[in-house]
Amino acid sequence: MSAPTTPVGPGLELAPCRSALLSVSDRGGLIEFARALAAQGVTLISTGGTGKSLAEAGLDVTDVAALTGFPEILDGRVKTLHPKVHGGILGRRDLPAHIAAMAAHGIGPIDLVVVNLYPFEQAIASGAAPGMAIENIDIGGPALIRAAAKNHGSVAVVVDPADYAEVAAEIAARQGTSLALRQRLAAKAFARTAAYDAAIAGWFAQQVGEPFLAFFASGGKRKQALSYGENPHQKAALYVGGAKRPGVASATQVQGKALSYNNLGDADAAYELVAEFAEPVIAIVKHANPCGVATAATLAEAYDKARACDPGAAFGGIVAANRIIDADCARRITQIFTEVVIAPDADAEARAIFAEKKNLRLLLVGGLPDPTAPGVTARTIAGGMLVQERDAGRLDPSALKCVTKRAPSEAELRDLRFAWIVCKHVRSNAIVFAKGGATVAIGAGQMSRVDSVRIAAWKAREAGEAAGETISRLTGAALASDAFFPFPDGLIAAIEAGATSAIQPGGSIKDAEVIAAGDARGLAMVLTGMRHFRH
Repeated sequence: MSAPTTPVGPGLELAPCRSALLSVSDRGGLIEFARALAAQGVTLISTGGTGKSLAEAGLDVTDVAALTGFPEILDGRVKTLHPKVHGGILGRRDLPAHIAAMAAHGIGPIDLVVVNLYPFEQAIASGAAPGMAIENIDIGGPALIRAAAKNHGSVAVVVDPADYAEVAAEIAARQGTSLALRQRLAAKAFARTAAYDAAIAGWFAQQVGEPFLAFFASGGKRKQALSYGENPHQKAALYVGGAKRPGVASATQVQGKALSYNNLGDADAAYELVAEFAEPVIAIVKHANPCGVATAATLAEAYDKARACDPGAAFGGIVAANRIIDADCARRITQIFTEVVIAPDADAEARAIFAEKKNLRLLLVGGLPDPTAPGVTARTIAGGMLVQERDAGRLDPSALKCVTKRAPSEAELRDLRFAWIVCKHVRSNAIVFAKGGATVAIGAGQMSRVDSVRIAAWKAREAGEAAGETISRLTGAALASDAFFPFPDGLIAAIEAGATSAIQPGGSIKDAEVIAAGDARGLAMVLTGMRHFRH
């Protein structure tokens, strides 16, 4: 990373490093770093467990209690919250008044602060009881970090063991730290405490049952920098954090090129969709929209049915499965170019088949997200952020209301339920035709609902003709609409295309006209009373 082009407050171009305070929960790399500091004559100051580790490694270390003249109390809750610690960190070395005040009160300068925080995020991710979660909220650590970061003009702060090597090398080469390095470390430090506090705030919001408090906090840790965003001129990165949820962010990439911004978004959309089903299912997604979804006795059969929905769009798509992928399924997937495959797992033979396609990205998650779990989604707008509960709405079959003279058959009901689940994951205005446990046409993202119907019908006709089908694949299909039909025209277009049953929320002022249009054409239609807009 290059140095800032403008200064971030006053500071010494080169700040000496004569003493360092180390207090860490993650001891990885600690001893090697401390030895490197000691080799440069840096005095080591430490607390409790960290100090014990340093002493056991044969390093000379001053206990904080010896520095402050006050013992650690309250089971370790109070140990560094003392003027001789914070005065040594916050005193500006470029202000004579600060230097005089420190001397008058016997406060020695602390030039380097090395702190990583109590593992609160890990504690709640492991399901820790509330009492244990509370005890993992660090108080002294964030205070030390913020103090050092504020006074980065004179003090270096390290919150990540990944930075140990760079800091040690600079101290060895220059007997101090540069302003540019301290600025970068300070920026990282403030981001760390912000993310930490966001995790705590989010957990507390869950505990009190109020997801939308007066202030909204969100944070995460960068997992990887991405080559670019949606387009090459946009920078991007992947961050992980918040409630534990199996998915693309927690997946292990077994093979393939680096994931792009668009790959990650599409893989997330595909995996959330397949998690909705109890039976084996395959979803093929392109540009965040499903272009084929199917259930079957085997994943291989489900893949064939899903791909048949829109064979052209399946090329270069994202494939998600909700079962362990076997060799038969892997062979079918690799028949065409596929960007990403994401699944709970893949057996050894399937992995070998995928390995033959070097550019195919294989993501294995180890589990499925719970589609009913609480959570929030967010998107930025100019000057703010829109935050909402995740759409965890599920269809209650007993709550379906048949509004037409003809009720759907059992086979139609199965396809209606299937189409409704898929429709929830299609961009609005969303239209899904399904038959035999598979999508046969999808219309997405149109400004007019009737246009979504027409596009789905047109794509079905083209796919059917290409496959040599003599009967429209929409004949006898079930239709799902993510929101009500504002006019009868969309429903009529679907019936004319071949639909014999429909599922939709209802609630239009023209519901009576829409129902009458269905009755006049022998349609069976049920209402859910629930909308699934997905913008």
